[in-house]
Amino acid sequence: MVSEAPPFWWQSSGIQSAILSPFGWIYGRVARRIMDRRVRKAVAVPVICVGNFTVGGSGKTPAALALAKAAIARGLKPGFLSRGYGGGVHHATVVDLAKDTARLVGDEPMLLAAKATTVVSANRAEGADLLLREGVDLIIMDDGFQSARLVFDQALLVVDARRGVGNGCVFPAGPVRAPVIDQIRHADALIVVGEGDGADPMIRLAARAAKPIHLARFQPRNGAKFRNRNCLAFAAIGDPEKFFTTLEDAHVRLAQRKSFPDHHPFTQDEAKELLAEAELYGLDLITTSKDYVRLQAGHGKALELVEKTSVLEIDLAFDSPDVPNVIIESALTAFKRRRA
Repeated sequence: MVSEAPPFWWQSSGIQSAILSPFGWIYGRVARRIMDRRVRKAVAVPVICVGNFTVGGSGKTPAALALAKAAIARGLKPGFLSRGYGGGVHHATVVDLAKDTARLVGDEPMLLAAKATTVVSANRAEGADLLLREGVDLIIMDDGFQSARLVFDQALLVVDARRGVGNGCVFPAGPVRAPVIDQIRHADALIVVGEGDGADPMIRLAARAAKPIHLARFQPRNGAKFRNRNCLAFAAIGDPEKFFTTLEDAHVRLAQRKSFPDHHPFTQDEAKELLAEAELYGLDLITTSKDYVRLQAGHGKALELVEKTSVLEIDLAFDSPDVPNVIIESALTAFKRRRA
């Protein structure tokens, strides 16, 4: 399944969002009720949920990876719990990098599994039980904030500093998954990624609610490798523009940029066109880690594209490097308190 956010979601509210606003009001009421009243399963290890306000990408997966890295450095054994969006599994499954593909388990779980044990499950409770059987002592959820299936010991909301929450309307009138104020009520902290003033309203709400606000940015791990090279960059993520900006900040010359819908499965024709354009103009092909693992699940021209494409590897760097440890410590404290 592929999601493509309509452009009006990221523009000032207009006629389209106004027409859909009654449906958004109903959706928001249901979402609020779920978050407020759903009976959540209590898990026998600390649970950190990394969510976001909106449909689409904001930096959840890099944030989850940063937390896992810090947890491992502390001697913990974290495990990731993901819904596996875009995959085809229908029961709780441990991701096996030796045999699984993004087509089966989703692209994000493939990235997570390279760092720690990862379970894909639409049923979060079943997924958590499987992670416990795998011996993890900390669960990091990549998404799942609004579904409210588990008791969270730390609930984080990630927001892009440039795009914020778009027009601020609840789905389908806008990209927001539930009324912003209700989401902030259920969150323990806010993570603001990048630069810009799009997230300022959320920052003010979080500050008034005395929620910690952590600032972070994407930091290319191998950016120097592409410095001053002429590239054709392509991405099928929630916000391709964020990827292109990260490349430009790393002094990569973007001769061409190609955007596709989030989680898009590249067709043979699309792969052929990308290869042909790069060859015609003498450009280096570059993409994201998510797109690369999705291409690896393909065949024919998709695999040729894999061979000729480089990946910009990025980390989420916090302005205060100790933030991941602070979050983990808060989760451990909350877990002890609920188990007392």
